Amino acid sequence: GWCPLSPAGAQSTQLLVEPPWRPAVLWDRVTLTCQGSGTASATTWYKDGRHWGQEERDSFTVTESGTYTCDRPGSGRSPPVMV
Repeated sequence: GWCPLSPAGAQSTQLLVEPPWRPAVLWDRVTLTCQGSGTASATTWYKDGRHWGQEERDSFTVTESGTYTCDRPGSGRSPPVMV
C-alpha cells in the first residue's frame, strides 16, 4: 500500500469506498467519501490527477471510471482510489 509520510499523530485524509470490496466497480454504485480535518465545504476532488468539479461535497456516487483522490485543507490529499 501507498503510505504518505506524515508526522506521528497527524490527521490524514482518507477516501472511504462503499461498498468496501476491491476492485471497486461502477455497477455496484460506488460512493466515495472524503474524511479528514477541516470542513467538507473545502473538499477538492481530483480524477486521474486533474482537478474535478464535485466541490463542497464530502461524498458522491461515482459515474465514471478513473482514479480519484480528494484533498482537505489541514490534512492533505488522500491515497488514490481506482474505480
